Amino acid sequence: MPVVDENEENPYLRDPPTDFGPVEALSETAAREQVERLREAIREHDRRYYVESEPLIADRTYDALFGRLRELESEFDLSHPDSPTRSVGGEPVEEFETVEHVAPMLSIEGSGDVEDVREFDDRVQREVGDVRYVCEPKFDGVSMEFVYEEGHLERAVTRGDGREGDDVTRNARTIGAVPQHLHGDYPDFLAVRGEVYMPKDAFQAYNRERIERGEEPFANPRNATAGTIRQLDPAVVAERPLAVFYFDVLAASELADTQYAELERLPDWGLRIADHVELAADIDEAIDYRDRMLEGRDELDYEIDGTVIKVDDREAREELGRTARHDRYAFAYKFPARAEVTPIVDVAVQVGRTGRLTPVALLEPVDVGGVTVSRASLHNPEEIAEKNVNIGDTVRVQRAGDVIPYVEEVVEKDSEGHYELPDACPVCDSPVERDGPMAFCTGGLGCDAQLRRSIEYYASDDGLDLEGLGERSVRQLVDAGLLDSVADLYELDRADLTDLEGWGKTSAENLLAEIDASREPPLPDFLSALGIPLVGPTTARELAREFETVEAFREAAETDPERLERVSDVGDTVAETIHEFFLSEANAAVVDDVLEHVSPQAVAIDTGDELAGLTFVFTGSLEDMTRGEAQDLVETHGANATSSVSGNTDYLVAGENPGATKQEDARDNDVPILDASEFRTLLEENGIDHE
Repeated sequence: MPVVDENEENPYLRDPPTDFGPVEALSETAAREQVERLREAIREHDRRYYVESEPLIADRTYDALFGRLRELESEFDLSHPDSPTRSVGGEPVEEFETVEHVAPMLSIEGSGDVEDVREFDDRVQREVGDVRYVCEPKFDGVSMEFVYEEGHLERAVTRGDGREGDDVTRNARTIGAVPQHLHGDYPDFLAVRGEVYMPKDAFQAYNRERIERGEEPFANPRNATAGTIRQLDPAVVAERPLAVFYFDVLAASELADTQYAELERLPDWGLRIADHVELAADIDEAIDYRDRMLEGRDELDYEIDGTVIKVDDREAREELGRTARHDRYAFAYKFPARAEVTPIVDVAVQVGRTGRLTPVALLEPVDVGGVTVSRASLHNPEEIAEKNVNIGDTVRVQRAGDVIPYVEEVVEKDSEGHYELPDACPVCDSPVERDGPMAFCTGGLGCDAQLRRSIEYYASDDGLDLEGLGERSVRQLVDAGLLDSVADLYELDRADLTDLEGWGKTSAENLLAEIDASREPPLPDFLSALGIPLVGPTTARELAREFETVEAFREAAETDPERLERVSDVGDTVAETIHEFFLSEANAAVVDDVLEHVSPQAVAIDTGDELAGLTFVFTGSLEDMTRGEAQDLVETHGANATSSVSGNTDYLVAGENPGATKQEDARDNDVPILDASEFRTLLEENGIDHE
């Protein structure tokens, strides 16, 4: 490796050239020297950006340097574990290895009661005398251990049980705020504790993107961070906006005498610390610090749920020792939970499988019934206008049925007027049409959001159950231009898949086998998989039973909606929705294309008469069978299984986590409600084997 003159100014630090010559014109020696200079410069740019927040160059220039380095490493086979290019990810892993920590990562004793804080101080003074305290924000993220040997990142490990955790080094390398190599006069060995988090503005922006892509948003920044760190595919981690604060030295070849001195050294090594770290002369100053942080928490770009008060002197800390669960030199003075009232930061518009636009309020995280939420439904334009709600308003949030958060009312009006849905779809820019209180994108399956959702639904449990084709893989295939419609699934080949990041030969062949096995689907599954609005598995079974072939069903759907209405579980609204679905030229073309590849099969249902004349509705989950299996079972023995409760319903079977609406409808119509045990008893009394 060539020796780089440290006294020579690195040409890629300030006003770097980006008009690089062809790689082929470089000798191996010149390439190695340029690689070293680029790595050195990129590490410094990373430090300036992530630690100092004072970048020297524009993002576009940084990208040019990064691209040149990657090109040289590839052309001359100069890859290295510490290279900044390793941050782009790597091959997925099957599972994480469990690793023991260098030093225990214990929890912190804490309370929101000021008297408990003073009792902590009394104990400290009794045991070691007067001390100074280091005061830090208590981050609401994911705690991890980062180990550096000779300045190189050796491993990154989750906290786990405090004694050992998961080795997530490959994921940590993709986080820009984790240096692959330390800067400055670093110790030979360093184990440092850090908190990985997702900045609030980045979290809101990323959630907005997910919502507008038709994907499920994250509940709150901490959940997003925890789920990301434990991804088996580093490429997924690389695309998510994570950051890190470092706050404690667990072990080092050289230790400072105080915690505060340790913190002061971390930025010199390229490790970012929180902006709001203070040294308190006594407990009163530490309490005042916490109160100031509580007052200003909404101004921070990261979530905190309190402050941490630590004895500064290392010798005193050692004397105080630790219990099996926590260090005795530290105490967390917690904030009260945010309760129900919070500002709306932004509004994202979700485009569903049917094109329906649903506005979603993105909130400052707030505690609602013991759950932290950061988004809430605004339902539809009429409700938004009625509540006069807009971005910037402070609102009260409730949870419907203890599940779905929604905006109940505006508590403090800080905006003018109410939020207006866009005139064009946020995904495909097609015109938006209103249908009563609802709004719809007119782009059909030409809209990427509707396309992705339709393919996801086609492959879901309610469709053809294609294992290996979930939300992320569908998005990847659509973004790569391999899927422009559902029918394109049947045109995929192994080369298409293995060219994509994260796909190997085995995973590609498994998916292709799943798709190939779906070429002769049962007619009920196929009708459900089409994603016709209001046609789920139960209605699809009734339609398949009535029409027996896809051709007969389609003829009625296109020309005779009144014929559809005579089918059990299909009323005039569902019939009209099916009819409108097939009147759409785009939808009809999609179905035509799919039928070029699949041949739906009629399913003969031999029914007994043990339950003849009875109508069942199922809600919640049953222990020993799925809801679909329960519906098939009662239908096999002569009963009807419908999706909604009416006066004609004989029994509502309620498993675990049942829907509140169906139970209310059952009570209103005097319909008996059976639990899972009572349902099994009914089957046994009628001589029906349900094993």
